[in-house]
Amino acid sequence: MPLRILRKNDRELSDGELLARFNGGGDLKALGELYSRYMHLVYGVCLKYLRNREESRDAVMNIFEKMASEPGKHSPDNFRAWLYVVTRNHCLMKLRSAAADRSKFEEWATDNEIFMESEAILHPVDREGIETDTALRECIEKLTGLQRESIELFYYKNKCYREIAERLGADEKKVKSLLQNGKRNLKICLEGKNVRY
Repeated sequence: MPLRILRKNDRELSDGELLARFNGGGDLKALGELYSRYMHLVYGVCLKYLRNREESRDAVMNIFEKMASEPGKHSPDNFRAWLYVVTRNHCLMKLRSAAADRSKFEEWATDNEIFMESEAILHPVDREGIETDTALRECIEKLTGLQRESIELFYYKNKCYREIAERLGADEKKVKSLLQNGKRNLKICLEGKNVRY
């Protein structure tokens, strides 16, 4: 009778054994099991640095995809500690890239006198510390129900398009349209009150 070799269930394997399986033969199931053990920690670190749920979820997937494309490249002694450093570095690179993009835009903006009317950076609802906050609130109250709710959820409660769409029972394109039209109506209202911004 041939000897049957029993293979441990992936959940019973240590971090090191799972990593060895992935590094040895590109076993994505092993990597998936290993990563799922720490995915909540990866998400927590991303949320701490990026301060945005959608971007943090994307970062969790991006980190996994990068690891999955590099079997045999990494063999840390302590996977959890190594993964924390990788996650933190990923977030810092993302923040640096976003800061560089903002810097490029600001440089472009100072070199160009003509701006698009719908440019978000020029709108009062996008600015912090606006001195006409009372007038802005009055104008928000004059918006139609869905425009007002979209503006308040997006700018004051920091909800993303998807979250607003779910709340309103609409699709994301409708939410974008509501926000754009709401901002245009706010601008008209503020100009009618002779508010400078």
